[in-house]
Amino acid sequence: MAESMQGLKRTHRCGELSAANVGETVTIMGWVQKNRNKGGLVFVDVRDRSGIIQVVCEEGTTDAELLAKAASLRAEYVVAVTGKVAKRSGAVNDKIATGEIEVLPSELRILSEALTPPFQVEENSKTKEEVRLKYRYLDLRRPDLQRNLMMKSRVMTLTRQFFSEEGFLEIETPMLGKTTPEGARDYLVPSRVHPGCFYGLPQSPQLYKQLLMCSGFDRYIQIARCFRDEDLRADRQPEFTQIDMELSFVDVDDVIDVNERYLAKIFKEVLGVTVELPIQRMTWQEAMDRFGSDKPDLRFGMELTDVTDLVRNCGFGVFTGAIENGGSVRGINAKGQGAMPRKKIDKLTAFVKDYGAKGLAYIALQEDGSVKSSFSKFMSEDEMSSLISAMDGAPGDLLLFAADKNKVVWDSLGALRVELAKQLELLDKNEYRFVWITEFPLLEWSEEQNRFVAMHHPFTMPMEEDLQFIDSDPGRVRAKAYDIVLNGNEIGGGSVRIHQDEIQEKMFEVLGFTKEQAYSQFGFLLDAFKYGVPPHAGLAYGLDRLVMLMAKQDSIRDVIAFPKIKDASCLMTEAPTPADSKQLEELGLEVAVEEK
Repeated sequence: MAESMQGLKRTHRCGELSAANVGETVTIMGWVQKNRNKGGLVFVDVRDRSGIIQVVCEEGTTDAELLAKAASLRAEYVVAVTGKVAKRSGAVNDKIATGEIEVLPSELRILSEALTPPFQVEENSKTKEEVRLKYRYLDLRRPDLQRNLMMKSRVMTLTRQFFSEEGFLEIETPMLGKTTPEGARDYLVPSRVHPGCFYGLPQSPQLYKQLLMCSGFDRYIQIARCFRDEDLRADRQPEFTQIDMELSFVDVDDVIDVNERYLAKIFKEVLGVTVELPIQRMTWQEAMDRFGSDKPDLRFGMELTDVTDLVRNCGFGVFTGAIENGGSVRGINAKGQGAMPRKKIDKLTAFVKDYGAKGLAYIALQEDGSVKSSFSKFMSEDEMSSLISAMDGAPGDLLLFAADKNKVVWDSLGALRVELAKQLELLDKNEYRFVWITEFPLLEWSEEQNRFVAMHHPFTMPMEEDLQFIDSDPGRVRAKAYDIVLNGNEIGGGSVRIHQDEIQEKMFEVLGFTKEQAYSQFGFLLDAFKYGVPPHAGLAYGLDRLVMLMAKQDSIRDVIAFPKIKDASCLMTEAPTPADSKQLEELGLEVAVEEK
């Protein structure tokens, strides 16, 4: 039966005790990790968020009633223990911080009893994720998950401190805003007071933070909740947190400077890792050409090599056909993998098909100097020799090629290089390689919409020297946009914003917006700009993704307290659920039942 804690006050967390406390009387409170009854000798491990301490009750030295109570404890009971800290009488446990001490209790209270949990609360649980998410409140008792969330809290505290010292003001922007059809889908919130009208939950505070610059606040920061109704992946959630900022009277270098110092601070304070400044910069074009990705992982080589000119007139139709259609031929050298079995190469071929490639051509250079290739019969000896040389091929290497439109070649080889790095265990989670990607294309062509769309958003400033091409060759125009990438993950991105009317109008025109459409969606911002707008720029980090990498986790679900699963539902609360008919009636809504 549960007891009251009246008269008791916790003096220490479990993991805070050390040999320095020997001889002191302390009161700890927490959960029973395990209870080992050796008959007349009972060991109880008590756990809280700080760690574990061993409580020892022994016949003859412990009150008989207290000994019996200790023997009755089960996993996850909540207890309060008052007792003396002593040096361990048995062997020291090097695996825990409190391994050289124990508590000899004079009082033990059971504050709450517990059912047998559906899985053991332990670090690196092997229990299925579905079960752990259903009982997330139990899963969150695991020390590894608690460390992740404590790290996230520390990052948020340091973020606020750093930007406050840099002259930023923390200002909240609305959750209930105007819905915007551009970009990802909004989550809609129906209005009871305005029947038939809806608010949109923010995908980001973008428009509001630009308005704050118009309002003269100069430097804004917010740890903001954002919502996107899109398909989930390991690093995506329908609701997530951004570290969002905007600065006035700045250009690209100013934003990069303050953010480099911010990253250096949090990595030093939280992980003890020194981030070398300045962080390397790479243009979007260079990143695509060398790594096939605008979020390159620089922890390993295996860079792409463009062999288009070399094979332009060769006898292999797959290569020449791709080049004739305006595409390219590129390859990667998997060093030391020349003996890879054909079955494994076929699996890699199937892998790149998911990225639009029709297949992979390969040259396997054997240690004995012989060559196995999927296309050697179409090539002369000189052509093969030149190709191997261009790829820096040596005996024992595997050369893999893709031939198609540039985008397909980049996507497929970029993904293949990362997949091979995973298979070959080249990815060191203890290494942190940052890179800024700059000079993104301002626009990208959408086959689906048959028009140019903004690669970032319609308020991104073009590079001044490229403005001359905005009508004649819009795809050539580069943006004053920048992403910060860590170990192959984009952790933040931003841009300099357009603050001149004529450039903004031109941008809308290129995107196919009429003046009426632009005003219908963004009228309040465009009106604000008429009253004096400073040059401004900003950036936003995905906080969850940043902490995921800092904590060396593979999924952002492991750094979010109550995450959703792939279909955006919550296994614990069973949200979303149907609304009550009375609620729907008040909102003037009717649910159409889909006929199966």
